[in-house]
Amino acid sequence: MAIQNRRLGKHGVMVSNLCLGTMNFGWKTDEKESFAIMDRALELGINFFDTADTYGWGGEEGDTELLLGRWFALGGGRRDAVVLATKVYNPVKRKENRPEVNTDGRYLSAYKIRKGAEASLKRLKTDHIDLYQMHHIDRDCPWDEILQAFDHLGAQGKIVYTGSSNFAGWDIATACQEAGKRGFMGLSSEQSIYHLNNRTIELEVIPACRHYGLGLIPWSPLAGGLLGGVLQGVQDGRRLSDDMKKEIAKHRTKIEKYEALCAKLGESPSTIALAWLLANPAVTAPIIGPRTVKQLDESIRATEVTLSESTLKKLDAIFPGPGGEAPKAYSW
Repeated sequence: MAIQNRRLGKHGVMVSNLCLGTMNFGWKTDEKESFAIMDRALELGINFFDTADTYGWGGEEGDTELLLGRWFALGGGRRDAVVLATKVYNPVKRKENRPEVNTDGRYLSAYKIRKGAEASLKRLKTDHIDLYQMHHIDRDCPWDEILQAFDHLGAQGKIVYTGSSNFAGWDIATACQEAGKRGFMGLSSEQSIYHLNNRTIELEVIPACRHYGLGLIPWSPLAGGLLGGVLQGVQDGRRLSDDMKKEIAKHRTKIEKYEALCAKLGESPSTIALAWLLANPAVTAPIIGPRTVKQLDESIRATEVTLSESTLKKLDAIFPGPGGEAPKAYSW
């Protein structure tokens, strides 16, 4: 096992180099197995857990935070052992709530940020959120309002760090510049889609994160399963969604080459996909989303694999990416 602790970008907090994503908890993974996964994660040295106020599909938005709250309430030092991240921006509709445009809409505002934080704290049964992330950019809400709202929550001890998710590079730059003008800490991390088959953030987002010292937390590292040995799964009789069938048809040539390379290396495709991210110094911790304890244990293998320069070049040949960083990727 090679779980390591890394700084979150330029910031002092130490987090594990794999982040436990909880999006499946409570619907694809029942409560008992979810609890077992979280307990096992701590045993393995994974201290970084990510959730969101909207998770809970199959039930109600917010149900996953409630599940985490029940796990924290078991005690045994669980909450103290976790660097906890959650999010605000999307609707959180629950049966006990009356319809309310701010809660039910996709916005950021001082009102929604405060209200969202209070609701998440209550569901999570904790007095603070370690990393409070904007789930998306709201370019119509003034940065004065957004940044002050996060600063107030920090002053109250309700959040420690502020993060972004799904931001463009220029959104990250703007947020950091505006925070600096006001003497605020600003963004500590960016959570973005990033995997071998989607390397767009290498153009602008990764350079912005590096320049401003943000930790990078890639989500969907296996491309929704496309990089997890999907062709072998088809041979074994695994049932696929219509969307996955379309993805396979679109990228079949690349996936065939990729799975053949993984077989030659003697590693599973999911291991290589995660190891490729871990080899990037810009990456703090890919988010893994195990549905079982077995899947969690299998994910650890990626932390033990070091990809050679030759292998990295072969992966670049299969999945060439955008050609580097802007503007050199497309200009002089």
